[in-house]
Amino acid sequence: MSVQTLEVMNDEEGLRIDRWFKARFPDLTHGHLQKLLRTGQVRLDGKRSKTGDRVSAGQMIRVPPLGQSAPRSRVPVQKEKAVSDADTEMMRSMVIYKDDNIIALNKPSGLAVQGGSGTHRHIDGLLDALRFKQTDQRPRLVHRLDKDTSGILVLGRTRQATETLAAAFRGKSVRKLYWALVTPPPPKPGEGKIEAALAKRPAGSAGEKVVVDLKDGKRAETWFRTLAKVGQVGWVALEPITGRTHQLRVHMEAIGCPIVGDGKYGGAEAHLGGELAGARLQLHAHRLVLPHPKRGTINLIAPIPEDMAKMFVSLGLNEVAQDLDSCSDLFDDNR
Repeated sequence: MSVQTLEVMNDEEGLRIDRWFKARFPDLTHGHLQKLLRTGQVRLDGKRSKTGDRVSAGQMIRVPPLGQSAPRSRVPVQKEKAVSDADTEMMRSMVIYKDDNIIALNKPSGLAVQGGSGTHRHIDGLLDALRFKQTDQRPRLVHRLDKDTSGILVLGRTRQATETLAAAFRGKSVRKLYWALVTPPPPKPGEGKIEAALAKRPAGSAGEKVVVDLKDGKRAETWFRTLAKVGQVGWVALEPITGRTHQLRVHMEAIGCPIVGDGKYGGAEAHLGGELAGARLQLHAHRLVLPHPKRGTINLIAPIPEDMAKMFVSLGLNEVAQDLDSCSDLFDDNR
């Protein structure tokens, strides 16, 4: 193979040069690459390169002959799935915040974040709709929300921003506040901490289910506060300290207050009667406070969706819900 000079693609921004080679030439051994770097055969914009150098979009990399066993560059090809005009409009209508590093969406209930068995339409498959300029990279998922949960979903607009944001979520420096309607309301004092370890268990044809398992489960902790009560329904603010699958749903059911509409964990008792019958899961990711990849802290708030707003009106909670600060001090009181 002859010498190649290859351009760094937008999607490769911020990669270490050894990882760039691994992505482009997966059959190239680590030892061989290190020898090429030590002997100056690899050049980044004409200069000798070292293992820890990070590449930027548009830079040119000199790739020396790699031997017969190493294939030519496998340029990362982003799948250009055609996104319909309707889906583009739908995706962009969800955007509640956007800068050069972050896009935040207010995800509706019923739309999955990623694909799975029987799930063919999902946010991950529609992210090309959020390239606002031709030069934009395809946004990347940073965290997840359940299909039936509405609210804030954060995306990274560059590889570096995505890695920084993902590290913040893993490192527990992101604070999350959810709103939920539960039935019945929590008993007095209506606030506190739920500590109940959780584990995943097979659930037959229903797939997987999370259960409280104090012996072998993983630590799970949730703070809750009752904001208002109407009859047998309570409006609660929830702050998950840990991030286990279905944690909020299982924890509320564990204290006898399942989230309205959550038949999987609350059974028939989670469904209301009358005009409120058939409501979807009433759980909304309302607020995120997280470190920005480039500067300070960002505070994101997602208004409740139309169907949940109608539920608030039916219950007479709409005037209370307009006071967004009524539960903001939950962030300050619990740690």
